[in-house]
Amino acid sequence: MRLDDYIEELEPDEEAERRRLAKEKSYAITDHIADFERRFDDALSGDTLVGSTSPSIFVGRSSYPDIPVGLLSPVGDEAAASEYVTDGSWYQQGYGIGDVLQRRTGLLNSSKRADVDSPSIASRLTPNVHDAWDGFVGVQREVAIAGRPVDLEIGLDGTPDLGLDPGTDVATPRGPRANARNAELRENPYVPKPVKKTLEDDDWQAQGAMTYLYRRGFDVYEINSILSAGALGEATQRRLVPTRWSITAVDDTVGKFLRGRIRNEPSVDEVQVWANEYMGNRYWVILAPGSWEFELVEMKAPGSIWNPNPEGDIWLQSASEGYEGRSSYVEETAGAYYAARLAVLEHLESIGRQAKCLVLREVSDDYWAPVGVWQVRESIRNAFDGTYGEAETFHGAVEEIATQLPISIERLRRKSELAAGVQSNLDAFARRT
Repeated sequence: MRLDDYIEELEPDEEAERRRLAKEKSYAITDHIADFERRFDDALSGDTLVGSTSPSIFVGRSSYPDIPVGLLSPVGDEAAASEYVTDGSWYQQGYGIGDVLQRRTGLLNSSKRADVDSPSIASRLTPNVHDAWDGFVGVQREVAIAGRPVDLEIGLDGTPDLGLDPGTDVATPRGPRANARNAELRENPYVPKPVKKTLEDDDWQAQGAMTYLYRRGFDVYEINSILSAGALGEATQRRLVPTRWSITAVDDTVGKFLRGRIRNEPSVDEVQVWANEYMGNRYWVILAPGSWEFELVEMKAPGSIWNPNPEGDIWLQSASEGYEGRSSYVEETAGAYYAARLAVLEHLESIGRQAKCLVLREVSDDYWAPVGVWQVRESIRNAFDGTYGEAETFHGAVEEIATQLPISIERLRRKSELAAGVQSNLDAFARRT
């Protein structure tokens, strides 16, 4: 399909869009928090949360290395515990921002503080994380490695804080929090065989264990939970990893693995433009013939969550890499960079090709609350399930798409190395020399 025809077909139905936004920006979340308080009182027996089911964990980063470690459990909806786990199914079910916030406010985060190296720093004789399978941290690790939600009893100190932590552009928002006294398993968790294998090998480096699990069909969501609980890597190097860090670490590690898989593959033979829109974020993915290059450009509208001044200018940032990848962490676009790169590399690996790739992310003011970097990953993953537009040249595609962007083509070229043609020329020069 010609690119101009492809773009014309993407034009949204304005009335349908207005209905969606009216539903999206509802304030039902306030009523939902009040409902949680009622359900919490019903579920509490004395100071113990009886019959709790935990599908996932959370590891914070405040006061690192003495950090909060938590068990996340739905209150009053234990039978549907697996539906509260952040993963790609949220996209498939068409969750909006309000749906995500309701899921997160329905999860109680029962937490204690722990040192990243050991479950307690009260004594030098305490086991390191590798050996910790008892106590609160041990229970948390059992939940992280389990193949399905785990039944628990959780002892609490005091009542929960019902406030909503809005989260970050990497991690999802978090709902009510309570200080935990202890936690006990009410069943023997099922642990998948590949996870057991990584646990039993004390000499397996974390990067190798992550790619092993990915090749065995584990998605990055499952792997980052296991990494976060300190259950991957060489025994002496295992640490509790804050959830926000583990998400990016897994995306980066799996992305590097996939980049290695395509580096000797032939290039795509045409310029393709893929597009998708989700939760007030619009994505353009341009694949062009050539060796692997990647760049993410983010444009955040005034009034959006990370550019809150409604009278300001479009916030614009970018990050890129050439054929050999990056040697430093991406500060500018942070976790979105690694999530977007992973999604593109998964597609290229699936078709046995490599390409030069430019991803343009436009964040509108409809993105009124952060839901986590998963929506970047899933939006781009699912962009490749549709059809694509064809362009004669890479720069012709950029110029055509620029007519749909909130910034000028000149400003885009000043920020984007690929749009300006800089990165390609540098890489070609480096390979010649």
